[in-house]
Amino acid sequence: MKKVISFLVVIIALIGLTIYSAATGSLKVGLGELIQGLLFGGNDTVEIIRDMRLPRIIVSMLSGAALAVSGVLLQAVMRNPLADAGVIGISAGAGFVSVLVATIWPMLIFWMPLFSVLGGLFACFLVYAFSWKTGLRPLHLILVGVAVNATFSGFNQLFNFRGSYAVGSVSQAVSSVFTMKTWNDVNIILTYGSIGLIAALLLGTWCNLLTLQDRTASNLGMNVPRARLIISFIAVLLASIATAIGGLIVFVGLLVPHIARRLIGTDHRFLIPFSALLGGLLILLADTLGRTIMAPNEIPASVIMMIIGGPFLIFMLLRGERLYGN
Repeated sequence: MKKVISFLVVIIALIGLTIYSAATGSLKVGLGELIQGLLFGGNDTVEIIRDMRLPRIIVSMLSGAALAVSGVLLQAVMRNPLADAGVIGISAGAGFVSVLVATIWPMLIFWMPLFSVLGGLFACFLVYAFSWKTGLRPLHLILVGVAVNATFSGFNQLFNFRGSYAVGSVSQAVSSVFTMKTWNDVNIILTYGSIGLIAALLLGTWCNLLTLQDRTASNLGMNVPRARLIISFIAVLLASIATAIGGLIVFVGLLVPHIARRLIGTDHRFLIPFSALLGGLLILLADTLGRTIMAPNEIPASVIMMIIGGPFLIFMLLRGERLYGN
């Protein structure tokens, strides 16, 4: 019963926040006027909202959903509550490779999502490689991840400092401000994000088995190395696409799964879809607050998430050793 209530509350909150976010801003319309304009047209204000604000809302929700589910998958693979694409450098690697490609081969900028995935995979490989000998212990993993994140972020800033037009364009694309998102951005993140989210939903049983010891999972018929590789790839795909289109936002994959487990438990068959909904709600809320609380100035969604996520990370570090059997 608690699961059903939790799902209903989050779904209703997400629908309500979507309507509020669409109707609120420099252009304001009533709910009836908004619905009528979207369905039948003929309203110039609603047309502007359709072209400028709705893509932003959809991209923010899908980015939040992708990052949250990526965190769930990484935590299942590593049996580590601190695993998050933003914290351990996967998102920074994805963003850096996007900037690198746009700098050296600006004609390939439309392939940025693909290169973002490659960058995320490389960052994930580095974290695995430098943490493997210690058994992916939470504290060691987070330190390695912070180092990888700082390295890629530093290279990112180095390329930005060169100040070329291509770099300026892609830097805006990978920033955490959802301004000027278009329906083309929606199509890209919807296409790749849907593939990743559907795949994640199908891998819920595998994630449940991976929370067990490797020997136990193997005795139950699972090919553990293959499962880790597949789930890790889906996690990196989701985080990289969210970074390429939605921007570099940290702590979503850390904060959302922890809250979700408290509300609906640890069964990934329910945890994954619930985290997707909750992640979309969280980022849409952060973006809506960022563009309305100090209007006409905007606060990036990443800044709001850092304010929330920083203290939460400290809390998780203090008690993370007791989770997932560590």
